[in-house]
This record gives sequence, structure tokens and C-alpha cells, in this order.
Amino acid sequence: MERMMKKMVLLLLVAVGYMHQAQAQTDAKAKTILNAVSKKYRSYAIVKTDFSLIIDQQQANAKETQQGTLYVKANANKYKITMTSQDMISDGKTLWTYLKEEKEVQVTNVNNGDEALNPAKIFTIYEKGFKYLYTGEKKSGAKVYQTIDLTPTDINKSYFKIRLTIDKVAKQIASVLILEKNGNKYTYNVKTFVPNVKVPESTFTFDAKKYPGVEVVDLR
Repeated sequence: MERMMKKMVLLLLVAVGYMHQAQAQTDAKAKTILNAVSKKYRSYAIVKTDFSLIIDQQQANAKETQQGTLYVKANANKYKITMTSQDMISDGKTLWTYLKEEKEVQVTNVNNGDEALNPAKIFTIYEKGFKYLYTGEKKSGAKVYQTIDLTPTDINKSYFKIRLTIDKVAKQIASVLILEKNGNKYTYNVKTFVPNVKVPESTFTFDAKKYPGVEVVDLR
């Protein structure tokens, strides 16, 4: 159960990913900022980011931090995430989730529906299924960050808010905070952002030969 929870959290992020108050159905300033972020992102072929994920489970009084690397080819809905506890690889049709301690890879179909959240949509998450509100800006060191709150239009979601912090000059998401109804918090901090990296297409498929002794569990 715990490992599946972590898998679903990562899909919700980070991101997916790198991912409005109820009184605002659409916020013109927020929309302008988000459009600029996604426009710049869509201009890149493949993006690589190093990130940290802070999982704060308040009810269990447990907190942990994991480090990870994400490669994403958004236009093809392909990505690869490498983290401390697991790897997630998708070729746009199939998702392989490799659980390192268990030496097990779970194979599932990718849900490409409008409501499906995955790391390949990290910078365009707001486009469907959310209301959004610009909440201001703050300065940290030499950088200025803008904050936008997203709330899902589906009230049955397990989370009630996603807070995006955006580098104003770079037009890039710097952090994502996910707030769940049960009090849990998930913070995704982007440490590096490298556009147009060169990686082989095999990056986005799972090769069992590279994981000796792994058990493949096909859940399709």
C-alpha cells in the first residue's frame, strides 16, 4: 500500500511535476503567466530536471526527502524519472514502475485522458481541470518568484490545492506544493532545468536486461 501511494503521488506531480481559489474561475494575470510558462516549455524537445521531493505525512508524523532526475519529452508524452526508491519510465503508451527494494517492475497502460496527470504534463497541468489564481510575488536573493494557486474542478480529488512557484524572469516552475485533504503535503523543488538535452530514444523504454533479477508484474 505504501509503495503504491508513493507511485500515485509521483504521478500526481511532479510531478508530476515540475503541475485558484474557489472565488476565481479564471484569473487573467495567472493565465498570462501560465501561458508564458507552457509556451516556453513547448519550444524544447527534451527537458532534464534534477529535483527533490519532500513527503510530509502529518497524520503519521512522518517526513522524508527523496532526490530525483526527470527526463521528459512532452510532445510525445514520454518521460523517465529516477528516484531513491523507484524509477518510472513511459513511452507514451506503457508505464513501467520499478520498485528498487522489491526488485519488481509493474507494467501498466498509460492513461492519456484529459484528467490524467503525469510528469509529461508538468508544465501544462493547469490547462484542463483546474481553476487558478495569482496570489502575488516575492523576492528571494536576486530572483523574483510569482505564486499561483490551482484548485481542481473535480471536488472528488484527494488534493484540494496545488501551489506553483514560478521564476518570473526564466518563466519556469521552481516548485510545486500539493496539499491533500487528509493533511499530507508534497513539495517538489526544481534544482536544475536543462532544455534540449540529447538522450537516446531508448531512455523512454524499460529494458529488463539492465535490471538483472527483476520480477516483471504485468498489470495491464
